[in-house]
Amino acid sequence: MLKRLFISNYALIDEVEINFDKGLSVITGETGAGKSIMIGALSLILGQRSDTSFIKDKERKCVVEAHLNIDGYGLKPFFDKEDIDYDTQTVIRREISESGKSRAFVNDTPVNLNFLKELSQNLIDIHSQHQNLLLGDYSFQLKVVDAVAENSYILENYKIEFSKLKSLQKKRTQLIELNEKQKSDKDYLSFQAQQLNDAKLKEGEQEELEQNLEQLIHAEEILTVLESVKSLLSLNEFPIIDGLHQSKNEINKIAGFLKKGYEITNRLETIYVETKELAREITEISETIEFDPQLIKRIQARLDLIYSLQQKHRVDSVKALLALKIELDDKLAHIDSFDESLSILDAQIDQQEQISLDLAQQLSDKRKGVFNNIQNNIEEQLHDLGMPNARFAIMHKKSENLRDDGADEIQFMFSANKNSELDDIPKVASGGEMSRLMLCIKSLLSTAKGLPTLIFDEIDMGVSGEIADKMGRIMQKMSTNIQIISITHLPQIASKGKQHYKVYKTDTSFQTISEIKLLADNDRLIEIASMLSGAELTEAALQNAKELIKNSDF
Repeated sequence: MLKRLFISNYALIDEVEINFDKGLSVITGETGAGKSIMIGALSLILGQRSDTSFIKDKERKCVVEAHLNIDGYGLKPFFDKEDIDYDTQTVIRREISESGKSRAFVNDTPVNLNFLKELSQNLIDIHSQHQNLLLGDYSFQLKVVDAVAENSYILENYKIEFSKLKSLQKKRTQLIELNEKQKSDKDYLSFQAQQLNDAKLKEGEQEELEQNLEQLIHAEEILTVLESVKSLLSLNEFPIIDGLHQSKNEINKIAGFLKKGYEITNRLETIYVETKELAREITEISETIEFDPQLIKRIQARLDLIYSLQQKHRVDSVKALLALKIELDDKLAHIDSFDESLSILDAQIDQQEQISLDLAQQLSDKRKGVFNNIQNNIEEQLHDLGMPNARFAIMHKKSENLRDDGADEIQFMFSANKNSELDDIPKVASGGEMSRLMLCIKSLLSTAKGLPTLIFDEIDMGVSGEIADKMGRIMQKMSTNIQIISITHLPQIASKGKQHYKVYKTDTSFQTISEIKLLADNDRLIEIASMLSGAELTEAALQNAKELIKNSDF
């Protein structure tokens, strides 16, 4: 329930604060006084995008703040899911800077507009004249039926299961498309895979081949150097190995009385042994080095094959070619196993489709179960609203395929006159008739869904007199279930309000501003009388206003 609304620096409003109560509240005022401006400001709280043209004073920010009692509406899980502090006395604030930057807060926690929109759907419904167009919207009509049938739980489950079905169907389409593409590419894929198979690639062989080739090409230079080193170590007139051995023996003679003598002897022994072993290895290596033109050709041919495969497939290693080979083998395996994969997927689709069909049937049964209740309720209220010949019916047929909202196609049909055919509402209903129809539907919904607040923005357009009085009584009845706020220009409806607010303009020395006040009994009487008589307040109007208020006790 909306308890308090604060608006600052918005359009003609400098600063107003309105405290609301439960039941029916009415807001009146002359045309242009600013009644609908407050609806615009409230829309910002409900997640509407901001527009800087509405900022009154460009030097300061616009602020709209709503205090709501949300106790008993099961919204805590929604707050928890979004990690927003939950409080039964919730405060929503929207700030718009002069530069157009918008910020929104719920219980002082910053939130985005999507959160506000989702939250507001559970708190406030603003009905304006353009919303009457929804009467011709089949999606809106189905939502009305679902609300009366209390289908929210089944519908949510259906949407989850139907989403799974669509996902599987999409997967099937993609599988078929992929298979068709891969089938046309199968020969090419097979050729590529066979070429890689025939190459018999081994990870690491490229580096080894490149190293061997480098050694073979420089065989003569390598042999020359190795022979020179071997000669220095062990073959020339003064071999390094002999010198090390002799040095070790000489130091050993004085090791007993030379500091670190034995340490030097040991180190010379180690160097001698290591150098002798090195000379032996160099000899063995030199014996394996030979210039082999045929081997060079074979290695070059193997490397050319590897390089050409890398260039063809745009990779830079044998490892990448081996990974590509596995990928190609997998693609070919998938092509060959398409029928099996499709069969498994079709079985999953059949199972999921049956789950969705069962839920759709449950929805359909519950929807059809409330058709008569909706039809009778609306017709009865239309008759009370001065349309004795009005007829309302819900046409229904099964859709050919499952849809996001089930398997039902419904259409609200209407006729206002005797012996006229039922037809689509926008085709046959006048503006006043659509207002009355929508009021009847909202009245029905007020008992069927737990929405705290419903705001009517001149839903009474196109009606007057006794019909307006009856519309007011319907709003009174609705207000026993939910909070109703009605912006009206009709005294018959204004007289039904438990609280009556007046919007008016005042002039200061440099500007015109809109203000609002809660009317006390006498002021309320004068306001309703003025609505009856116009500019000149007459005694007859005052008496008539008294009668309206007296007869409005609910």
